[in-house]
Amino acid sequence: MKLIPNNRILNYIFFNFRSQSIFHVLICGLFSVSVFLPQLAVARRPIAKPEADNTPTPTGEACSNNDISLNNQVSRVASNLVLASTWMSKPNWGLENIVETFGPYVSAFLNRTSWPSINERAKQARVPILMYHDILPKKQVFFDVTPEELEQHFQTLKENGITPISLDQLMTHLQMGMPLPEKPVVLTFDDGYGGHYEYVYPLLKKYGYPAVFSIYTNGVGNNVGRTHVSWEQVKEMAANPLVTIAAHSVSHPADLTVLPPEQMQKEVVESKKILEANLGIPIRYFTYPAGKYNEQVASVVQAAGYDSALTMNDLDERFAGASENLLAISRFGQSRLQDVITQAWGGTKLPSWKIGFDFASPVQRTDMTIDNIPLILVSGGQPITIHADSRYTVKEILARSNTNAVAAVDGGFFSLKFLNSNVMIGPVFSQVTKKFIPGNNGDNQKLGGRPLVLISPHEVRFIPFDPLKHNTLEGIQAEMPEVTDAFVAAAWLVKDGQPREASTFNGLFDFNAARYRAFWGINQNKQATIGVSLESVDSISLGVALVKAGLQDVVMVDSGQSTSLVYQGESLVRYEPRPVPHAVALLGSPSVTNTSPCVLVQNKTKHRGT
Repeated sequence: MKLIPNNRILNYIFFNFRSQSIFHVLICGLFSVSVFLPQLAVARRPIAKPEADNTPTPTGEACSNNDISLNNQVSRVASNLVLASTWMSKPNWGLENIVETFGPYVSAFLNRTSWPSINERAKQARVPILMYHDILPKKQVFFDVTPEELEQHFQTLKENGITPISLDQLMTHLQMGMPLPEKPVVLTFDDGYGGHYEYVYPLLKKYGYPAVFSIYTNGVGNNVGRTHVSWEQVKEMAANPLVTIAAHSVSHPADLTVLPPEQMQKEVVESKKILEANLGIPIRYFTYPAGKYNEQVASVVQAAGYDSALTMNDLDERFAGASENLLAISRFGQSRLQDVITQAWGGTKLPSWKIGFDFASPVQRTDMTIDNIPLILVSGGQPITIHADSRYTVKEILARSNTNAVAAVDGGFFSLKFLNSNVMIGPVFSQVTKKFIPGNNGDNQKLGGRPLVLISPHEVRFIPFDPLKHNTLEGIQAEMPEVTDAFVAAAWLVKDGQPREASTFNGLFDFNAARYRAFWGINQNKQATIGVSLESVDSISLGVALVKAGLQDVVMVDSGQSTSLVYQGESLVRYEPRPVPHAVALLGSPSVTNTSPCVLVQNKTKHRGT
């Protein structure tokens, strides 16, 4: 397995261990350092001291916060050393786990996108940045928010499973494609109003939510008109790890782009210097006043040493990954909260370095839209096939299969000779029936080169079908001795991480037409994945989208009105799918199937075509 395709340093480190002692040092070093490392994206600022708690301490719990922290660290060290000793007693197993655990992150770091471009993986995610202004009991303009409304917003985030993340975490994600929580959001508050300290800061501590406060320096301590935070208040907030302070210019001009170059430079550069001098922390982010910027302003922001800049545009609000680059990260106004949190998605996981396939992960559904193609993907679990005795909807096949299958998609093509026929096009082998059924010789000759799907308890393979070799159980066992399931799919959509070109479909009927399409394969985390397109799409475009979705190898199993996907007992397509005799399913844990043949109630209905 080629773990590190693009980096000479990683190749050398992971493939040139010369002694067991080096291996032991590596394990101990990784575990020791891990005790003191926070999350991947680390805010480069002092950690706040725990706030005083006036609540009486119950008897028997009279230990300080520092003692608790120390005890936690000691506990982590002990746990890590125990695990490290286990790894060192089994070097091969230990090295495998090190590669699987740290490899994806190291690879993402060393292959990060050149600044200020945004990583392709991050472009597929949907991370909203919400922008707030003043928080005060009585609104003065429409975009003001009351303290009660703000807490209701926070409660809405909590009730909908949304995870606020820091701007540091977002930056790591945008540059490297590092994973984020499933439903992330970034909270930002502009202009340094007094309500930020009085109302927002206490709520952040109450809910444990991180946020960004953008401060223009002339406003600090200036209470003419609206109130603003004082330097003492900014210092207190900046010392809390939940808070990120961003520069927002010196005087908050209406439009940086129309200022003389010298004044524009002062607004950008001096605000950073003043904040750093007063707060004693590096200021890494800039927020354009009123969102106004151009190439010249962005260049000054870059030269001043900022890592990124936030903007806004009421007419062009985007998710963070859809921004032009890191010097123009888009935001949504807070009034869009209800809309954007329903779409929030942290993106696909990093490509796995797992040695072997992962058939133990829980089965999970993911809805996404890539290149304007709405998709539903279900990944995880143990893949199996179910060959029924006749034609039924996939929902019926799954319900009566006597397995603990969580999801299924319609499988291989079948004969049209009889309405209730379960005869397949090509050979078929299912672990549910434990019967190998050879394909018709006439059909087999037309299937040469199509993907033969082979499944075992430990792996999946997609190989070109050879009519002379693969029409017997002995023939497929020669390819995979532990094979439990086999059938011939329509065509590859993705092979070795690359979408297939038109010439590879060998004249497959309607491959380039827009149709509903069902597919199944293996993602970059080595998990079984099934799915459908919710709208009509051609095979080539679908393959391109699936690569962006993180699929490594994918075959098309069906298209048209037979296309069906069932998850947790419910059909996920927008129409009544035609009945079929074959399905690819994902078992939950534990992986238990019925050892007796699967017998379904006969149901004569309309048939589908090949």
